[in-house]
Amino acid sequence: MTTLTGTVLVVVDHAGGALTGPSAEVLTLARGLTTGDVDAVALAEPDTTALARLGVATVHVPDLGPLAPEIAPVAAEAVLAVVAAVRPEAVLLVSSFAGKEVAARLAVALGSGAVVDATAVSVDGGGRLLASRSVLQGTWETSCAVRRGLPVVAVKPTAVEAADAPVPGPATVSAVPVTFSAVARAVRVVSRTAHPGGSRAPLGEAKVVVVGGRGVEGDFSLVEQLADEIGGAVGATRVATDEGWIDHSAQVGQTGVTISPRLYVGLGVSGAIHHTAGMQTAETIVVVNNDPEAPIFEIADLGVVGDLTEVVPQAVAELRRLRQG
Repeated sequence: MTTLTGTVLVVVDHAGGALTGPSAEVLTLARGLTTGDVDAVALAEPDTTALARLGVATVHVPDLGPLAPEIAPVAAEAVLAVVAAVRPEAVLLVSSFAGKEVAARLAVALGSGAVVDATAVSVDGGGRLLASRSVLQGTWETSCAVRRGLPVVAVKPTAVEAADAPVPGPATVSAVPVTFSAVARAVRVVSRTAHPGGSRAPLGEAKVVVVGGRGVEGDFSLVEQLADEIGGAVGATRVATDEGWIDHSAQVGQTGVTISPRLYVGLGVSGAIHHTAGMQTAETIVVVNNDPEAPIFEIADLGVVGDLTEVVPQAVAELRRLRQG
């Protein structure tokens, strides 16, 4: 396999002082792309233990002063300062809402190009970085290359399985001075309110997602029960959120969150195109619906025609039996 020989720079995210799962995935991917170093940019206090375990050679910490990394121009200019110092062969980020905006700003500033929502990244025989991504509701798989300048690639969460490096890195910390523009200084954060979370993984990052549709008829208790049993996140179709059965933040689809989990379980989901556009790249799709003509069965790996109020309790009981046995 062809690889790069220079440094690959990864912009990492932290939550509650810990490295996020998607950042660990991108670092794992980066290690396979180069025989050189994998460096990280941390816009918060870095989790050096986790970064060393994932093979990071140097953690670059830009000096943000009083500015907040949540502001896209601040984050982008901080990363640009590290790029100028390190001169990497590629920059990788997590393809979150914030990551996509930062990737775009980096590409414009560098006179290069950005690829977002990448599901795989490799190096071709000519040494170019190739990014794969699904388009047109998952009906096509495309391969993209940045033809000029420094490649900037935002990688979709769950696209890679995170794994520790065979040889841990030293993860030495390097402070980086930054001179911010008037644009970056024009906005300041005056308050923060944490979004209500929970024990489940964020929807866009979850490897397992259980989705409820019109067929749950307003009752998400079985959806939540199954999700908790298999360690998944809870999602919903647009109909379910529009009816007020669950918060709009749980909506999966073209106008909601796009997911690509290892396992998608749809309960009472019909399979309208605006929903399947946001989940069709899931590795395994399992659905339960009492309508044998539901469009969702056309893309399902396993479909169960039946009443979800009967099927789901049986599935949960069997899962518990297997776990206890």
